[in-house]
Amino acid sequence: MNTLQIQKYNVQGPRYTSYPTVPFWDEGSFKVEDWTNSVKRTFDETNNKDGISIYIHLPFCESLCTFCGCNKHITKRHEDVEDPYLEAVLKEWKMYVAIMGAKPYIKELHLGGGTPTFFSPENLKKLINGIFEDAYYAPEYEYSFEGHPNNTTKEHLQALFDVGFRRVSFGIQDYDPKVQKAINRVQPFEHVENVTRWARQIGYTSVGHDLIYGLPFQTLRSIIQTISNTAQLMPDRIAFYSYAHVPWLKNGQRGFDENDLPKDDAKLNLFLAGKSLLTGLGYVEVGMDHFSLEEDGLTKAMYGHSLHRNFMGYTALHTKLLIGLGVSAIGDSWYAFGQNVKTLKEYQTHIDANQLPIYRGHHLTEEDLVVRKHILNIMCKFETYWINQEDRLEDIEDILGTLDEMKEEGLVEFLKGGIRVTEEGRPFVRNICMAFDKRLSRAKLDTPTFSKTI
Repeated sequence: MNTLQIQKYNVQGPRYTSYPTVPFWDEGSFKVEDWTNSVKRTFDETNNKDGISIYIHLPFCESLCTFCGCNKHITKRHEDVEDPYLEAVLKEWKMYVAIMGAKPYIKELHLGGGTPTFFSPENLKKLINGIFEDAYYAPEYEYSFEGHPNNTTKEHLQALFDVGFRRVSFGIQDYDPKVQKAINRVQPFEHVENVTRWARQIGYTSVGHDLIYGLPFQTLRSIIQTISNTAQLMPDRIAFYSYAHVPWLKNGQRGFDENDLPKDDAKLNLFLAGKSLLTGLGYVEVGMDHFSLEEDGLTKAMYGHSLHRNFMGYTALHTKLLIGLGVSAIGDSWYAFGQNVKTLKEYQTHIDANQLPIYRGHHLTEEDLVVRKHILNIMCKFETYWINQEDRLEDIEDILGTLDEMKEEGLVEFLKGGIRVTEEGRPFVRNICMAFDKRLSRAKLDTPTFSKTI
């Protein structure tokens, strides 16, 4: 890997939590009825065999972390927002239960944000119990939530453990005080140590830490110190994300001076140093930007070729139906995507009117489904094949032509009826996926749309 490669491949590119990616959805012609019909179809086809997944977006935070690209609402008025929002989410859920026509088996359940631990332990337990008034626990399930080390209490952890949660991920980002101040995420190591220890004492089987490289004022020294602190706690899995600088979408990021951000070689070296340290500690690189211990379910899923990627990131379990609840949440029926409205006021208005708050979506074409399969294979397995006729794309030779330069540079291997990403090519996996992205190649993007790939 060299400077010329970084300059050449460090371009705008999707993270591929979906295909097609959101900017290319056909929202103009998409109707709520299209989405509900697709949900019903997939539920009938898969519930008894695979169950369903649920993502619940809990958008409230007490303060703004300026690096964050998530949909959030800043407030400290817990008494004004917690009960009304959870009532709305449970009402939305009952609409989906009516559409499905039967109680689903919930295989995956994830609470994201925002800050899920903004809510009281009692209210979180009330939310989950409300969901299971109309659902069953799947025979094999994994329920997880995101916790903020500064406000996650032992009571939070116990309450969610009591209703089936066994995995938790804590947002750490970086331990350097200068970096923490710049991103308005000041949290001492002691807080992280406490919540990690409590989770293990209670019985959580997978504790994760989320780290980010490429943040303002971040240096090689601060990454090394952050990994050193992490090594003291040895979480079961680590998400080591590239900071996505998208100030045209997220105003909070406009507070950064571009010159404060590590770029190109400097940013890539942060990742490579972190990766080297993590693998030296015994972590296995899983997919893109994730590392987990040998005994963790994510590693086992990768070895067993069952790793999956969706809007919640990498997961060891896979269902074809994912229902998104709450403001801005995205659902996936495999044949279609549907996203909820993005403001609390709009969301509440729809719920009060007994209407699903879907405002845009996309029906996948036959071509979309094939491309999606290849991109998922590359993101999860670092290889894909088109030996079977149903997996073959008409312009596969053109795609290989696009990748020919990367092949010559040793970043990807051409196989008989397939390709494989090399170890050297893994930092460029998003670029390799882009060669298969029909909608991206047909578009003429004249405005910033995605973050940089490196």
